[in-house]
Amino acid sequence: MSSTFSFAQTSVIAQIKKNPKAPFSYAELSVKEGGKWEGDKYIGGTFKNVQGLTIPTDHTDHSTYIRYEGIGLENNQIGYRLYLDWRNATDIFGKKVNTLVLPEVGQDGFESYHHDAPWGQDVLKSGRTIGVGSYGRYDEQNDYVETFKIVKNTIVKVVNEKDQSSATIDYKRWKTWGDAVDLQSKLTIFNKDRFVKVDLNLSNTLSGLCTGIVAIKNIPLKQGISKNKKWAYIATYGNQTETKKEDNLGMAVFYPLESFDKYVKTKSTHTVVFKKTKNVSYYFLGAWSLEPNGLTTEESFYQDLEKKLDILDKNNQL
Repeated sequence: MSSTFSFAQTSVIAQIKKNPKAPFSYAELSVKEGGKWEGDKYIGGTFKNVQGLTIPTDHTDHSTYIRYEGIGLENNQIGYRLYLDWRNATDIFGKKVNTLVLPEVGQDGFESYHHDAPWGQDVLKSGRTIGVGSYGRYDEQNDYVETFKIVKNTIVKVVNEKDQSSATIDYKRWKTWGDAVDLQSKLTIFNKDRFVKVDLNLSNTLSGLCTGIVAIKNIPLKQGISKNKKWAYIATYGNQTETKKEDNLGMAVFYPLESFDKYVKTKSTHTVVFKKTKNVSYYFLGAWSLEPNGLTTEESFYQDLEKKLDILDKNNQL
């Protein structure tokens, strides 16, 4: 168990706060120190931001060791987290302000960010799915997405640069069925827009690698394909948050058609399955209607997606 304690993150926070309304990107990882493990729970201690961490073997969901349970990515418009445990889901923090919020989120425990706060809240109920834009392996026989239940170890690091921030996660000996593989994922958020770029690299080719969006009851799926048939998206829009408000949330995954095998709807997930591969890159995003100057209608959300699809078609990147 090792972690690199970082003064770099403190200076990044100070830099962003100095000019709070300016465009920013931010990646965060915060763990407890000064407490102790009792079984799979971490008791006591205070949170401290770190730049790198090897996940302790006792760590699982709700261990109370990592603040808001994973890495955080944020810019002026939105925040995300990816759970650093077997679930490996991505969750959305909807923001009602365009200033930096993640350093304060979850300081007072697990429950708080599920409730409305002046900054916003966790708006997505990902349940036992991969949430929006996370990754796993589609199990055709059992029709579900296998996550990261068997991994020898997981090493994570976060990096903040001038106009982008990223988290890199190395999963050593990830075992689903067949041989174990090493997987490296890199999630990058930029100081603009709402999207995250995901780069997946494997030690060996793997079939069934997939991403997707949690399927919420009564919310229809829409699909789009770019003019030159290079990129496509799956997306949902509607009242699919856990805020109990009259709000709407749009979610989308953009993927390159050259890597695409098939679309599958499992019981809980709209799933994009990739061809057998060693690497793939794609994008995901969320858009909450209550963010400042947000996309408040279904029409504006899908117009935004079509613009992005056009850019991807021409430039192969956003």
